[in-house]
Amino acid sequence: MGAQQVRDGFVGLYGAEPEGVWSAPGRVNLIGEHTDYNDGFVMPFALPHTTVAAVSRRTDGVLRLHSANTTAGADGVAELPLTALAPESDRNWTAYPAGVVWALRAAGHPVTGADIHLASTVPTGAGLSSSAALEVVVALALNDLYELGLQRWQLARLCQRAENVYVGAPTGIMDQTAAACCAEGHALFLDTRDLSQRQIPFDLAAEGMRLLVVDTRVKHAHSDGEYGKRRAGCEKGAALLGVDALRDVPYDGLDAALARLGDEEEVRRLVRHVVTEDERVERVVSLLESGDTRAIGPVLTEGHASLRDDFRISCPELDLVVDTALEAGALGARMTGGGFGGSAIVLAEASGIDAITKAVEAAFAAADLTAPRTFEAVPAAGARRLV
Repeated sequence: MGAQQVRDGFVGLYGAEPEGVWSAPGRVNLIGEHTDYNDGFVMPFALPHTTVAAVSRRTDGVLRLHSANTTAGADGVAELPLTALAPESDRNWTAYPAGVVWALRAAGHPVTGADIHLASTVPTGAGLSSSAALEVVVALALNDLYELGLQRWQLARLCQRAENVYVGAPTGIMDQTAAACCAEGHALFLDTRDLSQRQIPFDLAAEGMRLLVVDTRVKHAHSDGEYGKRRAGCEKGAALLGVDALRDVPYDGLDAALARLGDEEEVRRLVRHVVTEDERVERVVSLLESGDTRAIGPVLTEGHASLRDDFRISCPELDLVVDTALEAGALGARMTGGGFGGSAIVLAEASGIDAITKAVEAAFAAADLTAPRTFEAVPAAGARRLV
């Protein structure tokens, strides 16, 4: 939805013009899965799919929320007293924006209320970070309106706290940082330990390639327990190895580290994925910076095998996309996002996109599965004020 449409929706709901309109994007993670909460490396880029928010301040301690995608309350507007905001008290979509307000206030920032109208084109449950887009757009709007002076990385940290503590989903920092900090035409090489960033040019069209996102339409939820189990397993591995985080296990010392874990087979698998995935991120960065973009394809495919076999968060539908795309001539493919459903990405020559798309659709039809949603991913801008 465009800024004017969301602005008009705000006026219809609240009877006045908003003070501004902001947007924040969904994201695709090119490489670096489940490394962010291990202090490792990630490489997301923003999608053109966005969450747009029209917002005005209030001074009476009330937060009013409305979404064009999902409604709450008899009149479609959820009204929440700021004094009643508490972690894990809300199991609806409103927990994400309310959590941001809670996190800002808990950090001492003088937010006294807001009227917010939202609309999103980011697919939910597809592993494309719809929740982070929702959090970041609200955080950016309130930062601007209340003149809080927070930097983008600080907004990302507060949004992560909202999701971890208020919503109760143990996500890392990647999604919020991607929504806040990505640049058009680039992938973001992010060190999640110190949040240092490097924008890596990523213009596939100029090199005759495309990146497809294939949404399997299998829904996942980070807070359903399995994500948390993987994170706890990684923390156990770090503790057993005597390091602060698995990022501190060197790639050339992986075999020795695995040997030290003995018969902790599940932990061994998790450690192997994280350490090798960090190395894959660094390899992709090196290949892109040297201009050897096509060579990242096999690295993406390696990443999928690791997520499937070691981290065990793929599913039959994601594997079907990857296997079918590779058989149809893709340069590389892998699942992206938290796992247990969601989306896969496919790197291919531009000339092969139609054949790959048709092959995947045919494979889903033959397996009697709901047809996937497929679209091209082009690196877009991060969060920004529109009006």
